[in-house]
Amino acid sequence: MHHHHHPPPTTTRTTTTTKISTHFIILATTIFSLLLILTFSFSSRPPHPHPNQPHPSLFPNHQPHRLLFHHNPNDQNTLLPPPPAIAYLISGSTKDTSRIIRLLFAVYHPRNQYLLHLDRKASQYERDDLALYVQSVPLFKAAQNVNFIGKADSVYPMGSSALSATLHGAAILLRVSAQWDWFINLSADDYPLVTQDDLLHILSYIPKDLNFVNHTSYIGWRESRKLKPIVVDPGLYLEEEDEVFYATQKRELPDAYRLFSGSSSSVLSRKFIEFCILGTDNLPRTLLMYLSNSPSSASVYFPTILCNSRKYNRTTINHNLRYASFNSRQEVLPLNTSDFNDLVMSGAVFAAPFEANNPILDQIDHELLHHKHDEPVPGGWCLGENETDKCTVWGDAEVLRPGPGAQRLEKRFVQIFSNGTFLSSRCIYE
Repeated sequence: MHHHHHPPPTTTRTTTTTKISTHFIILATTIFSLLLILTFSFSSRPPHPHPNQPHPSLFPNHQPHRLLFHHNPNDQNTLLPPPPAIAYLISGSTKDTSRIIRLLFAVYHPRNQYLLHLDRKASQYERDDLALYVQSVPLFKAAQNVNFIGKADSVYPMGSSALSATLHGAAILLRVSAQWDWFINLSADDYPLVTQDDLLHILSYIPKDLNFVNHTSYIGWRESRKLKPIVVDPGLYLEEEDEVFYATQKRELPDAYRLFSGSSSSVLSRKFIEFCILGTDNLPRTLLMYLSNSPSSASVYFPTILCNSRKYNRTTINHNLRYASFNSRQEVLPLNTSDFNDLVMSGAVFAAPFEANNPILDQIDHELLHHKHDEPVPGGWCLGENETDKCTVWGDAEVLRPGPGAQRLEKRFVQIFSNGTFLSSRCIYE
């Protein structure tokens, strides 16, 4: 039997281990102290906005309720529900760059989203010029809420390519932001009659599933001329510009669903836009295929889907919040200074059509929007002390300062909802 004798531990190994442990503790303590110092030194600096994030002065982290700067000086700092956000598609054609920029400033608010589109009739130089201008405006860069479509769509107003371009823009806006509540499509012929603070203030009290669309199911001889002809839109398949082709035959109206016609301009909820583009119900796609060979399909698509859907026909309001003037043949007339009082009394949010540089636009800017045409409309987020240049200093975008336009719009909504006619006039089969 063998006994294994282990040598006794030596003091040399113990001393070495102790020295290593001591050095390790000193090193770890030093590193921890340096990290602590660096942490405090960096945290004491003001945060810089991430290149992909909006400027913190426009969107600070604070309580979920907003402060209102009301037109009544005796009723300030009232807690109100958070304001909504709107996604705007602003479209134009060749020579419309300056009109789109003017319209953008007139409807601008840091909370909203904006998508600009110049169709294929505009040159690439015009699109590049528009993009460069947008990128040069510090406010747009800070809020990061103005985008533009680089690859333009063909748009023929009498064909279905106009509807295709609208759906394209709506799909992009769904992708760009998950925060907006309503979709509004504007053309270069449109112009607002109230400020965005006025509009957002009133919409904060409106259910976010409502859709404001002019519509009727009445099909008279004038409507039949728009719905029964068969057309071929060259914007769907030709690279070069061409005329819309009209077939000699006509087709009967569908009986699988009831057609409703109205205005191509509307105020649509985000949920409804998602239903049209992402929904599992096949009606939006079926109707889109049918309207691909119909003239003026943009004025039929949204009203027909709304009124044929059980989910959305109860959310439809038969008013698109716009003002327009018609002659005896129901043709839209261009607006001028003689229409100004009617515009104000209408309580509408937008009006159209306006010709480029018409003096009435200057009158609207001066008397209703209170801004210069190449500057944003002042709102609660503008903190500049200079009356002529308030929006060079930015504040919280949730702070609204509604004015007389909010009172006009409130009165209009009361007229729409109070007498019950909005229930009896929506999606009625005539």
